[in-house]
Amino acid sequence: MPERSDLTVLVPSFMKKEVSRRLFLGGMVGAGASLALAACAPGTGGGSGGGGTLNLYTWGEYDDPDVLKSFTKDTGGPTVKLGSYDSNEELIAKLNSSKGTSGYDIVVPTIGFIPQMVQLKLLEKLDKSKLPNIKNVDPAYLDTDLDKGNDYSVPKAVGVSGYLYDSTVIKRELTSWADFFDAAQKEAAGATSMLGDPNEILWAYFFSIGEDINTNDETKLNAARDFLVKNIAPNVQAFESYVSATIAQNGRVLAHSWNGDARQGMLSNPDPERYKWVKPSEGAGQFVDNWCIPVGSKNIDAAHDFINYVLDPEISLRELEYIGYNTCVRGIEEAAGNVELPELIFYTPQETEKLVFDIVPESQEKRVAIFNELTAAAG
Repeated sequence: MPERSDLTVLVPSFMKKEVSRRLFLGGMVGAGASLALAACAPGTGGGSGGGGTLNLYTWGEYDDPDVLKSFTKDTGGPTVKLGSYDSNEELIAKLNSSKGTSGYDIVVPTIGFIPQMVQLKLLEKLDKSKLPNIKNVDPAYLDTDLDKGNDYSVPKAVGVSGYLYDSTVIKRELTSWADFFDAAQKEAAGATSMLGDPNEILWAYFFSIGEDINTNDETKLNAARDFLVKNIAPNVQAFESYVSATIAQNGRVLAHSWNGDARQGMLSNPDPERYKWVKPSEGAGQFVDNWCIPVGSKNIDAAHDFINYVLDPEISLRELEYIGYNTCVRGIEEAAGNVELPELIFYTPQETEKLVFDIVPESQEKRVAIFNELTAAAG
């Protein structure tokens, strides 16, 4: 497949195919990106010596609150304050528009966007001497083509897309993306949610028909638009990236989701067995998110301290238990022997073979346009 001319995204050594998650909706962010940014400006102050605030800008429900508190207690460092975003686009636009004055000390972009953020001068180079616990990270996730030597990023978590269904409503077993779209039009009509990510939705469709998920063929993209807008949109109740709270309250019959969010919802539900998680037989997308320090951080030493703290195996296990994503630390699967619903966190080698690591397709603008039509037509 041809690559974008403005940015080459190379496949990391631990992936053999192509995927994305939370994909950047419009390619490179230029000056004055026109986004309505949801995050409020954080407070400033503090450092590694205690007091003040360490401002973490990250995905929702992506850090154990007890770990954030214990960092301050155990290290004598600043209090950790959270801000959240829904897409890499929102993160990059926020940092790019603020020109180093965002007030954030740590951010968590998905791996495919690291080269873009480095090119835009949005990330500080890491001081590896302040990150001795990087030795605990599984080497499979280090020194990838996207950040050679991990000069700007340290892996936080790896996850996968799939979907959940309410087995008290959908009595048959669902196993594929084809089943997902069929159920969305039948048992789950009007009670289906989909991720707020153009490519995740289009990948699900292209997986379901056995097509290249990153196709740029205009005819195939138009067919995808016609199917999604006409057949699926009227049955979609919501587009949401974090389904945990909704699933905990039995708020959807069918929910497109990432595995960690699905697991949080299932464990928070009074009946944890009510919802079934599906690893679609056709395959799915996989993402890797990363700890990074943005240019303009006022607390660089404390930011390094925090990243180093969560790379400790015991702390990493606590994070995994809460967020439900593999935290990329060596031996974490063996250490997580008593974790609930491990099958939602860890994938077998056979399952992993069907996961796809992505690049930004040349047809990205077309895909965003399809997503906009889909959301506009949703029921």
